Amino acid sequence: MIAALTGGTGFIGRALVARLRRAPDIVEIRVLTRREAPEGTRAVRGDLTQAVPAELLAGATVLFHCAGELRREHAMRALHVEGTRRLIDAAAGRVRRWVQLSSVGAYGRRQQEGVVDESTPLAPEGEYERTKADADRLVTAAGAFEAVVLRPSIVFGPGMPNRSLAQLVSAVRRGIYARVGRRPATATYVYVDDVAEALMLCGTSAAARGCYNLSDDRPWDDFVAAIAAALGRGAPKRTIPEAPLRWLARLAQLLPGSPPTEARIDAMTRNVRYPSERIRRELGFAFGVSIEEGLRRYVASLALGA
Repeated sequence: MIAALTGGTGFIGRALVARLRRAPDIVEIRVLTRREAPEGTRAVRGDLTQAVPAELLAGATVLFHCAGELRREHAMRALHVEGTRRLIDAAAGRVRRWVQLSSVGAYGRRQQEGVVDESTPLAPEGEYERTKADADRLVTAAGAFEAVVLRPSIVFGPGMPNRSLAQLVSAVRRGIYARVGRRPATATYVYVDDVAEALMLCGTSAAARGCYNLSDDRPWDDFVAAIAAALGRGAPKRTIPEAPLRWLARLAQLLPGSPPTEARIDAMTRNVRYPSERIRRELGFAFGVSIEEGLRRYVASLALGA
């Protein structure tokens, strides 16, 4: 089996490459890149802002579309939507299966509690989420290949580009972390190696179809306690009221970059779960790295001061 990848040099893409290299049925891994390709792969020079090189998909069985733009909003539509259109045109009639790496962010953030599963309507809000949702729709509507969409929650691990977890670890380490309010909240994270495993199952399992959520949800307090344990500290006990903190966050909008932000408060108080029952049931997925072990690995990778 020949696997083709976009985004193969990124955070999740590198983990996927490592997993594919251990799969006995994968005989070749091709990575679309303008940089040096990961070890054990074949580099196909190019990117999705231009025509897709024919050699990326020639003879390929499965395509993993993991490319994503996280920071530059003005470039998101060009990559996520227009780039996906080009890739669909190139893949039609050539690959048997397309695995689309998406995000639970496609469901939106308005729901503050309860369960979001694969039947929940998409309601993206930010430009990243909107363009990823648009790309998902293009892929699932193409009809030219088997389309499987994986929507993980916050993917973490050494080398993750998102700095919010590092900031939370720093707050716990310095003893300045405080629980916001007393309402139940859920931490929605998943370790990067488990995302790679799920992607591989989506690409190789005959039973894979449709969309799968992936999140190793934990009560927020348990998640923070696991961070503290990874730091060799006791679990934080301090709590601050939510309402005045939100008022301060609105005031802080006048001072760019000044924490706390309402988005951060939302993340610490939201009680929404993204069950992974469907991918467990249909594809036999099982989490291989616990949240506790993943946090130990992540904390160990950080350059922490005394």
